[in-house]
Amino acid sequence: MKAAHRIALLCICLLAPAWAHAVQDCELNGESVNPHHGGTTAGKTGIMRCKDRDSGLPTREQELQGGKFMGLVRYYKDGKLQREYSVNERGNQHGRSRDFAPGGQVLRDSVYDNGSQMGLARSFHANGQLQRIVFYGPREGGSIEQAYAEFNESGQLQALRCGDKPLLAPPADDARWCGFSGGTSQLDLFSGKGVLKGRSSYLAGKRVRHETLGEGGKPDYQEELSGSTRTERHFNNAGVKRREIQWQLDGKTSLREREQEFADSGALTRDRRWSAGKPVSDQSYYLNGQPRSKTEYGGEGDAAWLQITEFFDSGKTAATGRFNASNRYRQLPLGTHQRFNEAGKLVAESSYDERGRITRERSWDDEGKPLRDDAVFEDGSRKAYSR
Repeated sequence: MKAAHRIALLCICLLAPAWAHAVQDCELNGESVNPHHGGTTAGKTGIMRCKDRDSGLPTREQELQGGKFMGLVRYYKDGKLQREYSVNERGNQHGRSRDFAPGGQVLRDSVYDNGSQMGLARSFHANGQLQRIVFYGPREGGSIEQAYAEFNESGQLQALRCGDKPLLAPPADDARWCGFSGGTSQLDLFSGKGVLKGRSSYLAGKRVRHETLGEGGKPDYQEELSGSTRTERHFNNAGVKRREIQWQLDGKTSLREREQEFADSGALTRDRRWSAGKPVSDQSYYLNGQPRSKTEYGGEGDAAWLQITEFFDSGKTAATGRFNASNRYRQLPLGTHQRFNEAGKLVAESSYDERGRITRERSWDDEGKPLRDDAVFEDGSRKAYSR
């Protein structure tokens, strides 16, 4: 055998799945059949049972009706029932489906409708405790999760999604948890190890408040719904708020209205505002509370502009100027831009034409004495300004 052929044969052997080497013997109504050879099962009805030839342990049971695989299906592993379900005339799962652990306890229990999960489906921890319950509702071409609840091995709630009505009863009390009875709910959420990791509140199926906790039980993230406004808050490891965002909700659309940033000390460092999705202002602050800069927006389309004002940490104006904002990636200076000293006296002034080109530059010393007054030309050259 040539080396290339030996290598190819070796690759085929390595890629072949382990179960491919297992030989099964199957029988139906006392007769030997081959599930891969339709001629041996044609027209027959009953339960086909297959065993591993070497161990004699059951590997598969499947129902036939008139020579077609339809009805009950069971799979075994090491002789233990591993999965049980049914298929319809199309070969799609239909009816109850269950998965089992080697000890016989149910790991998953669900219902299918022509290949799509429908209604309640449950999965379980190895200790038998409910792990997840989900309700599947119909949608075009299949089904979709409409509500679910998840639990740790101790039965503590880990996660929840509510539907537009209670859907998880009786295994889960989503009528109370989701705020459909008794007003707004107050829920604690736990990790797999039983550590409190968050809190949620629901009213009529809508989550109106949610909080996740970091190390030491400090808040990590908060989300709150009030009317048509959703507020998000982000915190550092010490539980200090670092960012807060407000969104205006309109159906499925969310428009940002305000975003604030904070220092580790809690001091406000930036405050941005929008209206109908368009920027209105952007202010930043020094840690002493004085304004650092302020940007105001206005105009529409080619006439869009922004006005920037910078400040000293004393609160006095340091510089101001307007820009054309019709192109978000290139803002052109417009009109007269000014710079001041900390005493509030004008020390520099630049003038720009409608194309954003500088045309004149002037400067003064701190006493107000003129230092320079230049006309600036397109090629960058300049000369003393004269009227």
